[in-house]
Amino acid sequence: MDFLHALLGRIQSKLSFVSVQPINWKLYVQSFSWGVTLFESYLLLRQYPLYSKAAPPAILEGHFDKDTFEKSQRYGKDKAKFSLFAGIYKQVIDSALIQFGAYAWSWDIAGKILSRFGYGPAYEIPQSILFSAVLFFISSLPSLPLSVYQTFVLEEKHGFNKTTPSLFVTDMLKGWALGFGIGAPFLAAFLKIFKWAGDRFVPWLMGFLLAFQLSMVVLYPTVIQPLFNKLSPLPEGPLRGRIESMASKLKFPLKHLYEIDGSKRSSHSNAYFFGLPWSKHIVIFDTLIKESPPEDIEAVLAHELGHWYFLHPSKLLLISQAHIFTILSLFPAFLHAPPVLRSFDFPEHVARNPPTIVAFLLFQMILTPMEAVVGIGLNFISRQFEWQADRFATELPAKLFQDNAAGKLQLSEEEKKEVEDMADMGERLKRALITLHVKNLSTVWVDWLYSAYHHSHPTLTERLKAIEGIQKRAPRIAADSAKKEL
Repeated sequence: MDFLHALLGRIQSKLSFVSVQPINWKLYVQSFSWGVTLFESYLLLRQYPLYSKAAPPAILEGHFDKDTFEKSQRYGKDKAKFSLFAGIYKQVIDSALIQFGAYAWSWDIAGKILSRFGYGPAYEIPQSILFSAVLFFISSLPSLPLSVYQTFVLEEKHGFNKTTPSLFVTDMLKGWALGFGIGAPFLAAFLKIFKWAGDRFVPWLMGFLLAFQLSMVVLYPTVIQPLFNKLSPLPEGPLRGRIESMASKLKFPLKHLYEIDGSKRSSHSNAYFFGLPWSKHIVIFDTLIKESPPEDIEAVLAHELGHWYFLHPSKLLLISQAHIFTILSLFPAFLHAPPVLRSFDFPEHVARNPPTIVAFLLFQMILTPMEAVVGIGLNFISRQFEWQADRFATELPAKLFQDNAAGKLQLSEEEKKEVEDMADMGERLKRALITLHVKNLSTVWVDWLYSAYHHSHPTLTERLKAIEGIQKRAPRIAADSAKKEL
């Protein structure tokens, strides 16, 4: 622990200029935030011409009929136009809030509200919660028309929207209530740790954030998601049997298998798993069940179980902890930096003793360019994981027979037949991926730089080519597992 504090001390000494030099931080934030927005607009302009292509990539020519491909291109073009406008519109709003002192105004308003109830500046945590609420509303309300347009015009136009106006309003109000119900206690505990630990808050705050992340793994599916969607046990049948059998062979700790009513809001489809290491739950969208046969959904779930097998969620959690540590280790220099607050129009009496939440929020804004670069790195790692999971699903039959031959798995004759029937898992996975893209009208022509910045998954053509390469190198499975060619 002493080594950690010594390391953090050295970092702070390098950043000591922040607390004394009158840097124009507002200009810095405005410049870099606009720089990121303009770069994202440039990426959209690189991507946009690809929506005018008249035919899909060669590898997809037999899977997209002309009408579906044209619909996909029109949908991509409309989304790109919307994203271009929305990105600049949101940046104008954010820039105006920064330029005209909305952050200082929100802190002042929160203080005045508290004073009406007899509470003064000493009550920093309640004022911080009110400040966050005021700032949330003045920054979110101008963007509300964008959400309405996206749901009821853009998605409606292309046949995806299933959300009614009343459901939209209900979801929004539930989201606000949940945000306050979870956010207020979280923020109170977050700030309490700062006050209690002083300048040695980094390890304590990291422990708190990790505990919060793990608790949300449990709370989200059991408490939060049921407020918006209905999760029902997947009915008995071929699909449930396939998934349970595959999970059993892999020793995947499957506790519940759910179907979710995703069609309540959209016709897009998906599947995922969640849970703690010893208790996992699989969720399949009802739209996916309607659109794909059980054997193809089994391939999608084999891909998801590949993430579990290679510990991808745990690895991403560790990466996120390293990211959080980096942010928290830099923050103390900005926590005691009156010039930063003065640069954003906070009065002298507030800047002299910077409120933690204000300092942290401004610090996050200053990190804008670094976070953009970090996002590209995280996308790169995520794509490697996706390819690894695709390989796992494609090679799963061979792996199960190898495990059986090595004594790691005891397959009955019936189970050996089931594994032999999985020999075409790669073809199923390709078919399932294509179906998902066709039904979701997903873009199939993607600029490489646009993809590197925005996409956590490889493009469809990249995945299909990779799977075909794996299939060519994969061992063949003989009918008799004792004589299999591996």
